[in-house]
Amino acid sequence: MTIEKIKKNISDNLGHKVRVVFNTGRNKIEEFDAVIKESYNFIFVVETKNENKSFTYSDVLTQTVELHFE
Repeated sequence: MTIEKIKKNISDNLGHKVRVVFNTGRNKIEEFDAVIKESYNFIFVVETKNENKSFTYSDVLTQTVELHFE
C-alpha cells in the first residue's frame, strides 16, 4: 500500500466511523472509536468523544496506527 492509496481511502471515508488502534510504544496500545473529520496534505484528524487527534499517513503506512472502518 502507498501513501497515496491511504490518503485516498481516508478522504473517501470522511465523516465515517472508524476504530483506531494506536501503538504508542513500549507495548502500550490505545484503542478508541472515532469519526474521520478532516484530511490534509500530510495529516488527518479524527474526533473522539473528548478530543481531536491527528495522525500522519505514514503512521498508517508503518502500522503505528491501524484504522478499521465500520
